[in-house]
Amino acid sequence: MTHSIDSRQLRAFAALARTGSFTLAAKELFLSQSAVSHSMKALENDVGCRLFDRVGKKVLLTQAGEQLLEHADKILREMVSARESITQLGKWGRTRLRIGGCHS
Repeated sequence: MTHSIDSRQLRAFAALARTGSFTLAAKELFLSQSAVSHSMKALENDVGCRLFDRVGKKVLLTQAGEQLLEHADKILREMVSARESITQLGKWGRTRLRIGGCHS
Protein backbone atom coordinates (compact mmCIF):
# COMPACT_ATOMS: atom_id res chain seq x y z
CA MET A 1 0.00 0.00 0.00
CA THR A 2 1.44 3.38 -0.95
CA HIS A 3 1.09 6.42 1.26
CA SER A 4 1.05 10.00 0.11
CA ILE A 5 4.09 12.12 0.91
CA ASP A 6 3.28 14.88 3.34
CA SER A 7 4.70 18.39 3.30
CA ARG A 8 6.80 17.82 6.43
CA GLN A 9 8.52 14.87 4.78
CA LEU A 10 9.15 16.93 1.65
CA ARG A 11 10.63 19.80 3.65
CA ALA A 12 12.85 17.43 5.62
CA PHE A 13 13.90 15.62 2.44
CA ALA A 14 14.77 18.89 0.67
CA ALA A 15 16.68 20.22 3.69
CA LEU A 16 18.64 16.98 4.01
CA ALA A 17 19.42 16.94 0.29
CA ARG A 18 20.55 20.57 0.42
CA THR A 19 22.69 20.30 3.57
CA GLY A 20 23.93 16.71 3.22
CA SER A 21 23.66 16.35 6.99
CA PHE A 22 20.95 15.09 9.31
CA THR A 23 22.23 17.45 12.01
CA LEU A 24 22.17 20.55 9.80
CA ALA A 25 18.78 19.65 8.31
CA ALA A 26 17.37 19.17 11.81
CA LYS A 27 18.71 22.56 12.95
CA GLU A 28 17.28 24.27 9.88
CA LEU A 29 13.84 22.75 10.51
CA PHE A 30 13.92 23.14 14.31
CA LEU A 31 13.59 19.37 14.73
CA SER A 32 15.67 16.71 16.41
CA GLN A 33 18.15 14.76 14.34
CA SER A 34 16.19 11.64 15.26
CA ALA A 35 12.96 13.14 13.90
CA VAL A 36 14.59 13.85 10.52
CA SER A 37 16.13 10.37 10.45
CA HIS A 38 12.80 8.66 11.23
CA SER A 39 10.99 10.81 8.68
CA MET A 40 13.49 9.88 5.95
CA LYS A 41 13.32 6.20 6.85
CA ALA A 42 9.51 6.35 6.60
CA LEU A 43 9.74 8.23 3.29
CA GLU A 44 12.13 5.64 1.85
CA ASN A 45 9.79 2.85 2.99
CA ASP A 46 6.80 4.64 1.45
CA VAL A 47 8.45 5.17 -1.94
CA GLY A 48 10.04 1.73 -1.88
CA CYS A 49 13.66 2.67 -2.52
CA ARG A 50 16.73 4.34 -1.03
CA LEU A 51 16.84 8.08 -1.57
CA PHE A 52 20.20 8.69 0.12
CA ASP A 53 23.53 6.96 0.35
CA ARG A 54 24.99 7.41 3.81
CA VAL A 55 28.74 7.98 3.71
CA GLY A 56 30.00 8.53 7.23
CA LYS A 57 28.14 11.54 8.57
CA LYS A 58 27.33 12.86 5.10
CA VAL A 59 24.42 11.83 2.92
CA LEU A 60 24.36 11.89 -0.87
CA LEU A 61 21.32 11.61 -3.10
CA THR A 62 20.79 8.43 -5.07
CA GLN A 63 19.39 8.66 -8.59
CA ALA A 64 15.89 8.19 -7.15
CA GLY A 65 16.64 10.92 -4.60
CA GLU A 66 17.71 13.33 -7.32
CA GLN A 67 14.50 12.67 -9.21
CA LEU A 68 12.37 13.16 -6.09
CA LEU A 69 14.23 16.39 -5.27
CA GLU A 70 13.20 17.88 -8.63
CA HIS A 71 9.56 17.17 -7.82
CA ALA A 72 9.90 18.24 -4.19
CA ASP A 73 11.34 21.62 -5.17
CA LYS A 74 8.43 22.25 -7.56
CA ILE A 75 5.85 21.15 -5.00
CA LEU A 76 7.34 23.28 -2.23
CA ARG A 77 7.46 26.33 -4.52
CA GLU A 78 3.82 25.77 -5.46
CA MET A 79 2.88 25.52 -1.78
CA VAL A 80 4.55 28.88 -1.09
CA SER A 81 2.83 30.39 -4.13
CA ALA A 82 -0.57 29.09 -3.01
CA ARG A 83 -0.13 30.56 0.47
CA GLU A 84 0.96 33.93 -0.96
CA SER A 85 -2.01 33.93 -3.35
CA ILE A 86 -4.46 33.27 -0.55
CA THR A 87 -2.83 35.91 1.65
CA GLN A 88 -3.23 38.47 -1.12
CA LEU A 89 -7.00 37.91 -1.13
CA GLY A 90 -7.24 39.37 2.36
CA LYS A 91 -5.45 42.59 1.46
CA TRP A 92 -7.35 45.80 0.72
CA GLY A 93 -8.30 46.24 -2.90
CA ARG A 94 -7.69 42.60 -3.80
CA THR A 95 -11.18 41.25 -3.24
CA ARG A 96 -13.70 40.62 -5.96
CA LEU A 97 -16.69 42.92 -6.29
CA ARG A 98 -19.85 41.14 -7.36
CA ILE A 99 -22.75 43.15 -8.70
CA GLY A 100 -26.15 41.68 -9.36
CA GLY A 101 -29.06 43.13 -11.24
CA CYS A 102 -32.42 42.23 -12.63
CA HIS A 103 -34.53 43.18 -15.62
CA SER A 104 -37.80 44.96 -14.94
